[in-house]
Amino acid sequence: MNLPNSITLTRIFSIPLLIWILSTRHLPSINGEKELLASALFIAASITDGIDGYLARKRGQITTMGMLLDPLADKLLIAAAFITLVQFNPRLVPAWIAVIIIGREFLVSGLRSIAASEGFTIEASDLGKFKMVVQIVSVVAVILDHRWTEWPVYGPYFFPVDWIARFAIGFMVLLSLVSATDYFAAFWTKIDRQVVKRRRRAFVLSRRRKRDVHAIE
Repeated sequence: MNLPNSITLTRIFSIPLLIWILSTRHLPSINGEKELLASALFIAASITDGIDGYLARKRGQITTMGMLLDPLADKLLIAAAFITLVQFNPRLVPAWIAVIIIGREFLVSGLRSIAASEGFTIEASDLGKFKMVVQIVSVVAVILDHRWTEWPVYGPYFFPVDWIARFAIGFMVLLSLVSATDYFAAFWTKIDRQVVKRRRRAFVLSRRRKRDVHAIE
């Protein structure tokens, strides 16, 4: 077990802890301790997504287990967060939003699996990476909004937590749909190329066979 894979496993093990913090009623939240703890845990778990990949590439420790666990950990973390938020803050995260976001994650995973079986890969797009940042902001904002709709900063000034949470959630749903379409378009284009190549190969092979038959005759 190398260091990058250990970090990935840490992210997976943090998921039930995040669910417990957001779901349990026994954890006191007089001054927002629950919300702050859950936010810090989610941010830390999200940061490890970049750390494990960076270390794996730098150390030359890219393994089959890591290639399997890393995207699985990402999908589980996002799915667990939004399923829990449906109960924790349904005012901002109704069930249909969670279905769209989680459905998009597993749709992309399915497309990548099919692509791998066909012998090509679908790289993460810049839009997909940006969506991940928006996901982190939206999850943290929704968690904090459970305790503070506005966060006092100084004097009459305040941080509009509720406004940011609403904007981030709406923007993230839009990005999820757009990036899913982008991945599907990339997948379909490559599949078409694979089909064309196969047809060309089949055509060339059939012509060679006909020539061989004529040569024998």
